[in-house]
Amino acid sequence: MARYADTLLADGERIALRTRQHWLAPIVDARGPWAIFVVSVVVLVLTFGMTQGTFRDIVGWVGLAGLVVSIALLGHRYWAWLAQDYIVTNRRVLKVEGIINKRSADSSLEKINDAVLDQNIFGRIFGYGDLDILTAADTAIDRYRMLKDAPGFKKAMLDEKHRLDLEMVRGTSPAMRAPTSRTMAPDEVTKALGDLADLRDRGAISADDYEAKKADLLGRL
Repeated sequence: MARYADTLLADGERIALRTRQHWLAPIVDARGPWAIFVVSVVVLVLTFGMTQGTFRDIVGWVGLAGLVVSIALLGHRYWAWLAQDYIVTNRRVLKVEGIINKRSADSSLEKINDAVLDQNIFGRIFGYGDLDILTAADTAIDRYRMLKDAPGFKKAMLDEKHRLDLEMVRGTSPAMRAPTSRTMAPDEVTKALGDLADLRDRGAISADDYEAKKADLLGRL
């Protein structure tokens, strides 16, 4: 059975990486239900030392109710964790959350400038981290908190972005062919030329590819 995120993929879009939050995330985020669970267990244990009577019955029922509610809340949080899909495709980064009501958010790879990775000592030990995805304006557009193998997710995202950049430069990407006649602002052209020069300097494209694309960009002013 296909997951909900799979139905959001466009024609020709392939998944490079699929993951979710680290397994510790639902435990950390459910501090309230865990507290109710512990208190309820303590209350139920204490009832065994009480004398028979109405007070003991009331305390026992309160403890039992708290235990049932806490287990339900913990189960809901675990189910929500299982429903998560954090995906890197050859076109975008996609986040899908929600059990019944789904919420999806995506960031186009061509608009991503960088990603800021934050890992504390526990994150490095247990294998998770926080990842902020940035636009060209260095504005965080989405945050992936307690992401499983955050460095691997960042690497996969930047690798796919690099491949997309190459396709756009060579004119093989639909995303590149569509806007060929669009007029561009001077700052857009300047940034695009800087990105092209970086690709050329790293040997990702040839000097001829650079000059051809440079002429195309300058023609859009």
